[in-house]
Parts: sequence; C-alpha cells; structure tokens
Amino acid sequence: MQGSDGRSAVGAAMPCDAAMPRDIEDIGSNPVPVDPIRQVLGRRLARRAALRGLIGATFAGVAAQSWAQGVNAGVRGAGASTLGFRGLPHGTGPGEAVAEGHEVQVVIRWGDPVLPGAPAFDPANQTAAAQAMQFGYNNDYLDFFPLPKGGEGEHGLLVVNHEYTNPELMFAGLGDARAARLGTSAAQVATEMMAHGASVVEIRREGERWAPVAGSALNRRITAETPIRVSGPAAGHERLRTSADPTGALVRGTLNNCAGGNTPWGTVLIAEENFNYYFGGPGVETGAQAASYKRYGLVRDAQFPWGRHVPRFDVASEPNEPNRFGWVVEFDPYDPESIPVKRTALGRFKHEGCTHAVSADGRVVIYMGDDERFDYVYRFVTARPFDREDPARNRDLLDEGTLSVARFGDDGTVTWLPLVHGEGPLTEANGFHSQGDVVIEARRAADLLGATPMDRPEDVQANPVNGRVYVMLTNNGSRTATRTDKANPRANNIHGHVIEIVPPRARGGVDHAAPTARWETFLMAGRPGSDPGASYHRAVGADSGWLSCPDNCAFDSKGRIWIATDGAPAAADVADGLYAADTEGEGRALTRRFYAAPTGAEVCGPLIGPGDRTVFLAIQHPGEERGSTYDKPSTRWPDYAEGMPPRPSIIAIIRKDGGTVGS
Repeated sequence: MQGSDGRSAVGAAMPCDAAMPRDIEDIGSNPVPVDPIRQVLGRRLARRAALRGLIGATFAGVAAQSWAQGVNAGVRGAGASTLGFRGLPHGTGPGEAVAEGHEVQVVIRWGDPVLPGAPAFDPANQTAAAQAMQFGYNNDYLDFFPLPKGGEGEHGLLVVNHEYTNPELMFAGLGDARAARLGTSAAQVATEMMAHGASVVEIRREGERWAPVAGSALNRRITAETPIRVSGPAAGHERLRTSADPTGALVRGTLNNCAGGNTPWGTVLIAEENFNYYFGGPGVETGAQAASYKRYGLVRDAQFPWGRHVPRFDVASEPNEPNRFGWVVEFDPYDPESIPVKRTALGRFKHEGCTHAVSADGRVVIYMGDDERFDYVYRFVTARPFDREDPARNRDLLDEGTLSVARFGDDGTVTWLPLVHGEGPLTEANGFHSQGDVVIEARRAADLLGATPMDRPEDVQANPVNGRVYVMLTNNGSRTATRTDKANPRANNIHGHVIEIVPPRARGGVDHAAPTARWETFLMAGRPGSDPGASYHRAVGADSGWLSCPDNCAFDSKGRIWIATDGAPAAADVADGLYAADTEGEGRALTRRFYAAPTGAEVCGPLIGPGDRTVFLAIQHPGEERGSTYDKPSTRWPDYAEGMPPRPSIIAIIRKDGGTVGS
C-alpha cells in the first residue's frame, strides 16, 4: 500500500528503541499489593469468547491451538464485518499508508500559523514569541465544534491538545534525546513551553479538501503560561498556593495535555497527564509532601529539566507547584477570550482523557483513566442534571458531584467506590482534612478504597449507539503472575487489552450513574497464535488485523469502534496505526487496520468527522527513535524536504469518491 506521498509504508522492520522511552509515562508508582488469582480468564470470559467468535485463547498453553482451530474451521470469516475496506498488512517505514480507496490530507503541522499575524514557520530560528502564535508540538486529542454553533456542516473549530515536546527533533545541534533535554537553553525551554497546551483552529472542507481558515478571529493558542482559574474543592487550598499565586486560585498554564473530551453544553475538556515530567530537583525527596510526590512519579532528575531555567519547576523553590497540575481543564472553544478553568472536583492524577455520557436521569458522567501501570479507572457524576434549555446554568456543573474509582470484581461486576471526605478511610486520621485533600491526593484515596490496579487505563469512552463503555488498557510489562486478576489476566502484558463496561438500563436510557455495572473483555491484543492470551474474532489473522497497545478510541454513527495504538512493536514489523471493528453482531472484535503511521510516530485523537465522511488523526512524535535527531531524523514526514525536521501534524482521511470512510 502506498502512502499519501507515494512512498511505501510497508518495508523493513525498524528498531523499537524510541528516543524518549514510551514507558517513562507508566513507571508504576502504585505500591498497593493485589491478591494473586491463579486463573488467567474465568469461565465467563471463555464462554463469551466462544459465543461471540473470539479466538478463545483462554489460557496461554492453548492459544496457538485455539487459533489454528479457528482458521481451519473457517468460522465467521472476514465477510462478517460491516466495514467495507480491506485491512492493511502489517509493516513499518518512513511514510504512512491508508486503506485502499482513501486518501490522506495534511490539515495543519507544527509551526503553521494559528493566530492572526503569526510568522511563517522557520525551524532554524524558532522563538517563543513565534511559537506562541503557531500550531504547537506533539498533537494528541482532537475535537470538532461545528460552525455556526449548533450546525452540522463540514465547517467548524478543530480543538487540538499539545502533549509534550521533543527538543532533539525541534532544535539543531543538540544531539540525541538525552543530550537535548540536558542541553536546552533558556530560550529553547521558553519555546517548548509555548509549544505545549492546546490550539483552536477554524477549518473548512471545500470540495474534497480540508484546510484552515487563514487568520480566523476564532483561533486560539493555550500554552504553559496561559492564566487558568482553579475551581472546585481544591480551589484556594493551602497546597495550591505559591509565591506567585498566594490565593491558590490562578495557575499559569497547562502541561502534558493528552486525550480529552467535551460536554453536552458545548465546552471542551483537556486532560493533564504526565505532569511529573516537569518538576524535579532535590526537593522532590524531602519535606512533608515527599510521599505524595513519589506516588505521582516525581523524581529528582526530571524528564524535562526546565527547573534549571524556570524556578517554578524546581520543587525546592515552589513545593506546591506540582499540585497545580494533573487536573482536567475546561474552556469554551467558541470564545477565544474565555478563561480556562481547572475543575478539581474531577480529581488529580495522570488524566488520559475525560469523556462524557448522559445518564438516564440527565446527570452528566465523566469517565477517566489514570495512565500508569497499576493505576485506576475513575468516574465523576454531576450532582444535578444539565439544563438543555439554559446553557448558562451548566457553567459550573463540574464543580459539584461525586468522584468514584472502579473495582472490577472477578464475578464480572464493576463497583464504583466514592471518593468522599469523611467516608470510609478518607478521614483526618489518614491525612484527609477536606475534600480538597481527597482530590489533590486522589491516587492515595483510591488506594485506600481498594480500587483495582489496571494495565495502564487510557481512553475510556461510552459508545453512543449501544451505551457500553470501552476502556483502553495499553499495556503493563511489570505485571507478574502473582498480580494478575480477571480484569488484568496476563503477566507481562506488553500488548494490552480492551474492557467493555455494560451499565444497567433505566427508564429513559442507560444508567451511567448506577453504583454498579457489568464488565467483560472486548479483545486481548497481540499476535494470534504466538502471543499468549491474544483474543479477538476468529477471522483476525497472524499477519494482519491484530493490534498492539490500544490507546485512544472513537465511534462512528453505526457504533463501530476505531482504535488508535501507541507503542506497537516495530521490532515485529508493526507500526502504530488506526484499527476499526464492529462492537455488535457477527463482526464483533473483527479488527482491521485502516491506517499505518510513519516510523517513530504515535496515532492519537481519532475523530470521526461530520457525516462519517472524514477521520481526523493526530500524528505525534514522528521520528521519535533512538539516535534520531533534528539534523539526522529517521523520517522527514510530512514534508519530506531536506532541512525540514519531522513535524507532528493533524491529518484528514477521506474516501476518494466522497463517500463515508470505512465503507
């Protein structure tokens, strides 16, 4: 299959040693032990696998045999899928590939102008002032807000998160990743700070091409210096007060914005994930908050040693500054002058997304994952329903409600455990003096409640068609056989899996706010027949269709799931990509590879555009591999121009005949 630039994306295997190790974000700071469970998957999962046409590799010892039986029997072949495209074979290369009949368009790239008057991108002379007006670096979460507000056409505001930076690929002469992070100047750090945050860009489809609307007054950049208000139970808390903000109510900027979500009242939620990357120094290991720092993964030698140039990132200088990050940030994409708000009632952890569902009684439920090994799945339920007729009443709806954490029972029950001050162990005796303390130390509160430690919970999204909730569990190479359970059944789970939560029904719809639900396994990632426990539809083959490291997901109007991956093993000739599958019927869990990313890149933010006629993807950190540098990158995607570094970009995938994607 040819990429959009005419280059083959299926070629020789590339080394998997990324310049910035992918597992830096899942260092595993949860010390809570788990009772060993001998069974890998229970009879319940095995029975469902047989009924739904999964591979049925219930135990590692029979994985290969089960796969062979599925192939030989020819049960539920590829024709069972409602998807109309032929899946791509696996492979890696410097370019990209997309399913036949589709084409890739680059919508916007790192450094492209966003704000009116922004200078043209000059990678050899990039400055903080220029970057603050241009599209930021590693783009992750995507969302689309139609114009006019409430409209349905292919014209709207594209909202994009910017997660982190790769200075070794941004600046000339710094060398590899480690040398670059230690060698960045104050001016370069300032530029990196402006490349974080989020962008809002007006875009339009004219004919068959998507493009930004140049100089739009609706465009916006949010950076690591943008003033952001704090609301909810931690607002004004003494542990959020700093020398620059003695009120604890106004934070400078947002960091490491990974996935996100939106609200029924038309605002966007951007989630702060690996904030621990940015705070370091000897102060991390001393003082009254040392245990809290450790639980959140702070270390003396920060991944981004910005504290050498910016004192607020040195914990000894500002011991409370880390507490001001790790939140969900809400803002109005239609108002570029609005002040973003950190909604502390949703808890502080490494948020990988914050997606909503409306429960049968009208209350809004926010689902969230804490992206680290052995951490948790959370849910927030608003105290009152949202008002469809009076949007202004919803402005602070996310400040009042109940934050809960999930316990996945061996009997297939999910129990939501409320994180409420004064209840159970969340008392002064355990250091929780208020609800503010509970949300600031949400991880420790969840530890005490006995939540289920998961294999890196990332995106958690409700399918708008069937009402089920899908949890992307990316991987966990640190899980041992003595720490497995039925929700996380594999030791050394390097490929990850997807869990499906089934909330109960209620009058008026799905009761997402119910205290319990059911769960089951949707798929176990990995190569069928060789990776123990890999489990999908029987027709998924060992050479194509299977996936590794599910990260983000989206749903089209038919309720089919689209899964983006992060960390697929290039050593096995597998690039990260986008896969699609039915969630119901004969084609359930029959995954097909739709898009393959260029070398070193991660696929993020899958977004199904209006009318299912576009799939938007965020392609971040292309060229992020060991030894790849600005001067000698492993790819120059998407420009392929000499002297131009690889550029994280947003792409739009459309059908060449103008029809719906995937059909």
